[in-house]
Amino acid sequence: MSLIHALVARGSTILAEHQAGKRDFSQATQTILSKIPPNDSKLTYVWEQFLFHYVSEGGFTYLVMADDSAGRRMPFAFLADLQRKFASAPSSSASGDTPVHGLQGSFGPTIAALMYTYNTAPPADELARAQTELNQVKDIMVQNVEQILSRGERIELLVDKTDVMAGQATAFRRGARSVRRQMWWRNTKVMALCVVVALVFLWILVAQFCGAGLNQCGSKSKPSEPEEPAS
Repeated sequence: MSLIHALVARGSTILAEHQAGKRDFSQATQTILSKIPPNDSKLTYVWEQFLFHYVSEGGFTYLVMADDSAGRRMPFAFLADLQRKFASAPSSSASGDTPVHGLQGSFGPTIAALMYTYNTAPPADELARAQTELNQVKDIMVQNVEQILSRGERIELLVDKTDVMAGQATAFRRGARSVRRQMWWRNTKVMALCVVVALVFLWILVAQFCGAGLNQCGSKSKPSEPEEPAS
């Protein structure tokens, strides 16, 4: 089962919902609904091994909880289909003052039927349309709300992988430049040390024959003056 819990809400007021599993996720969904901004947005929350996907548009929020193995393409296709069905329903136009679960009887079965369809045989054309919409959306973020239920306001953002890879690439380039500079200085020091050692060795070799001051070789190279003949 990929889709587990789905709902339609106005703000933090749940108008209709359907839960396919036995585990109660009402506290998690209420916490997420309270964190959704009033502006139109698309977002994915991560909690344990589950993903909470939602689309907020026109004052209504369409949310579905899915297993992480479902990915994001199929759940967002479900939300797009759920949004269209809710917009075309007669009860949606009169939902301004609807109380909590006020549309459960009229729209709850629609959510249940749609979840069953997507859990058994999701329409291929809906998935393709959702993929196109996802490719056009640049601001979908992933947030971790594992700490929300236990620690209240703490939210840990999961950074987009592309941003992480870009940061790692920049850090790698900087590290590579630093390593190149260090290797260049190390090679320069080694070459300078080799030159000094070679000069010292050459001086020792020459000093064995010419003396420490190298003056004996100079004296040996001067020609001896001819002696005057005896009178």
